[in-house]
Order: sequence, then structure tokens, then C-alpha cells
Amino acid sequence: MTTTSAEEHAGEASRSVDGDGARSRWALFGSTAALVAITDQSSKAWVDATFALAATGTVVPGYARPTPIVGDLVRIAKSYNDGGIFGLVGDSAPILGLISIVVVGFIIVFQARQGTQGGPLLSLTLGLLLGGAIGNMADRLRLGYVVDFVDMGIGDFRWYTFNVADAAISTAVVGLLAVSLLGDRLRGR
Repeated sequence: MTTTSAEEHAGEASRSVDGDGARSRWALFGSTAALVAITDQSSKAWVDATFALAATGTVVPGYARPTPIVGDLVRIAKSYNDGGIFGLVGDSAPILGLISIVVVGFIIVFQARQGTQGGPLLSLTLGLLLGGAIGNMADRLRLGYVVDFVDMGIGDFRWYTFNVADAAISTAVVGLLAVSLLGDRLRGR
């Protein structure tokens, strides 16, 4: 009959807690990514079916005016973006769609290596990043462009038109900066 020492029991308990923490971080990562991707695709489908293409600046023949949501501050202005985030690198949606596949893989590998050991904020942030990448990748591969529709600004000073996926990616970038700058302080160590 073999007896186990207190150290072996402590090691098993530590592995069990670590395993539970890793599982909960994977659940946070996966559920956040799924929520972002589903919300993104649902909102784009609704906007695409409900609103006409809109011009945010000067009147363009054949284009509608933006629909006010919160006065002139937040409007719906549907547009088709065949470039990257904020319209950069125009007419490259198929190439960006393929690159997105690699990015999605990288995010999952990073979660496997770092997210399960880091604090929950890292897994949440990576989930936002993954959901946003999947949402825009789905548009690029399926449609050849990304549906953008949120138009924010004051008067003629407008931000780039964006969507839920873009907002999640931007939030994730801020979260990743916070995690990298504050590190263990965010985990309470």
C-alpha cells in the first residue's frame, strides 16, 4: 500500500485549481468571442436589410442621408468597406480575409499559451479580439467587403464609420495595452 505525502496532495490540489482556472478562462475567452461575433453578424445583417447606403459627408446622388440615433452625435450610415479597419488598404478584402484566418489562429495559440495563465482580463481581451476578427473575416470571405454602419462625431468632425467587430477590436487593443503595462497589478498580485 502506498501512502502519499502532504506535498503530493498539495501538488494535486494546485493542479486542480490551475485546471479549473484554465477552464474558466477558456470559457470566458470562448463565450466573449462568440457573443461579439454573433452580435456583430446580427447587427450587420439587420442594418444591411433595413438601411440604404449612406453618405456621411456631402450629399452623394443615390446615397441616403445618415439616420440619427442620438441626434447628430451617433448615426447609422451604412457603407461597404472593401479595405481594412477604418478603410485603410482599400480594395483588399479577399487578401485581408485570408490574413484574418492566420490572425484567428494566432489569437487562439496566444490564449492557449498566455491567456490560461494570465488574469481573466487577458482572456476577456483576447476573446474580444477573436470575436471581432471572426466577425470582419466572415464578411470579407462571404461578401468581399465589411458592412460598417456606426457614424459618430460632432458636426463635420466625424470618426471613421465602424461596426461591432471594429469596436471590439479597438477595445481589445486598449485592454492588451493595459495588461502589458500593468501586468500583475491587474491580477491583484
